[in-house]
Amino acid sequence: MTIKMTDYKTLFGLFGKVALVTGGCRGIGAEIARGLASAGAAVMVTDVIEAEGHAVVEEIRGQGGSAQFTTQDVISEAQWESIIPATIDRFGGLDIVVNNAGVEKLSLIADMALVDLQRILDVNVSGVFLGCKHAVRAMRPGGSAGKGGSIINLSSIAGLAGIAALGAYSASKGAVRLLTKSVAVECAQLGMGIRCNSVHPGLIKTEMGDRFLQAFVDLKLAPSVEASEQAFLSTIPMGSWGTPQDIAAATVYLASDASRYVTGTEVMVDGGLFAK
Repeated sequence: MTIKMTDYKTLFGLFGKVALVTGGCRGIGAEIARGLASAGAAVMVTDVIEAEGHAVVEEIRGQGGSAQFTTQDVISEAQWESIIPATIDRFGGLDIVVNNAGVEKLSLIADMALVDLQRILDVNVSGVFLGCKHAVRAMRPGGSAGKGGSIINLSSIAGLAGIAALGAYSASKGAVRLLTKSVAVECAQLGMGIRCNSVHPGLIKTEMGDRFLQAFVDLKLAPSVEASEQAFLSTIPMGSWGTPQDIAAATVYLASDASRYVTGTEVMVDGGLFAK
């Protein structure tokens, strides 16, 4: 009996695929764009910050990858309606959409302004909803890309459990988690060939992560940044920060054919925090 060997190198690769990454100018988003390009995908990088977005694209091109930058406010449906076709026209298709763009503001619930809550929900929930909506329209049979694909939504461990001073952010990321599951089930049941999963970063070493620790000091929830950091690290079995590369690696897996039977799930990249 001859056993056919699977070519796993090809299975995990993204050669010939086209990706769109929102919020791709810095931190986790920029590393996701680099990771997808490194695995072989052509990448449309979008953000509201132009200079850094162009810099990420030039870095990808300098490494031999294919990428382009365009300005995008993810809560503008009109921009989604133009950027999806522009991506397909530029690269010849659309296989992967990573809804990464998001905002965060720490505040005690009694002190939080409604306008701040609304801003967080607009970007983190409405922006992801629009990304899913227009990705599905393009990827589904008969759509402008029409080959199916993978939608990956960035949630957070804060979307799985309550954290002091993160009420609005947790609400938004919890919404992303369940929106992801609904999109996954709908697309699967309708035979669209579209998968949808969420990634949940834990404590990740980025500028946003540093601001997160400082905010706990400013809100008098910790006496110092060092104490704030140690308090969070003490809850993580691996005892250390994660990196943007850890999140990018999970995203590359979910974008690849290696995860073809994975949909509607949350991938926690948290150093074992939720294993306890």
